[in-house]
Amino acid sequence: MAEEQAGDVLWNGGWYGPAHRLDSPNFGPRPTRDGDDSQTPVIDLIVLHSISLPPGQYGGDAVQRLFTNTLDWNAHPYFKSIEGLQVSAHFYVRRDGELWQFVSCDDRAWHAGVSHYCGRDNCNDFSIGIELEGLEGDSFDAAQYETLTRLCAALALRYPVRQIAGHEHIAPGRKADPGPGFQWRELQARLDWPARYFPEVSAS
Repeated sequence: MAEEQAGDVLWNGGWYGPAHRLDSPNFGPRPTRDGDDSQTPVIDLIVLHSISLPPGQYGGDAVQRLFTNTLDWNAHPYFKSIEGLQVSAHFYVRRDGELWQFVSCDDRAWHAGVSHYCGRDNCNDFSIGIELEGLEGDSFDAAQYETLTRLCAALALRYPVRQIAGHEHIAPGRKADPGPGFQWRELQARLDWPARYFPEVSAS
C-alpha cells in the first residue's frame, strides 16, 4: 500500500513528476495483443542508451531539439549526417543529473529500432528508453547514476520492470551504447535488484 501511495505522488499517468517535461511528436500507442484493445504489452524492460550532439560535446539543447524535431541541421556538420531523423526516448539524463521526459511511459517512444531481447522482438513495444548524456565507451558521472537510480526505482513502482539492458544488448552489432564505460555493477548495487534483471556483463 505504501508503495502504491508513493507511486501516486511521483506519477501523473505516464509522466514522472520530478522530470522536466518536453513533449515529443515522435511516439505512438503501444500495440495491442490479440486484437484486444485492453491488452497492451506488459512494460517490463528498461533500455539504456547514450547520446551527445555533436558526439562528445555536452551541454546545450541539441538533444532536446532532436527529440522534438526542431534541430537545425545546418548548425553543425555532424547534424547533416542525421538530417531528417525522427526519434525519441522517454527520458534523458544530463551530465549533472538533470532529468527530462519527452514521451509518456504509457506510450511507445522511438528509441530501440530493430531489436530483440530474451526471445522478444520490437523492444519499443514493451520497453522504456532512457538516454544518458555521454559517448559510448566513455564513463558517466556520479550525478547521472544518482538520477538513474531514482528513476529506475520509480519506474519499478509503476510498471512490472523485470529486466534492464543497454542498446548494445538489444541490437548487438548495430548499436554499442552505452558501452563499456557504463558501470552495470554500480547500478545493480544502487538499486539492489537481482542479478537476473541485468545483462550478463554485470556479472563479469
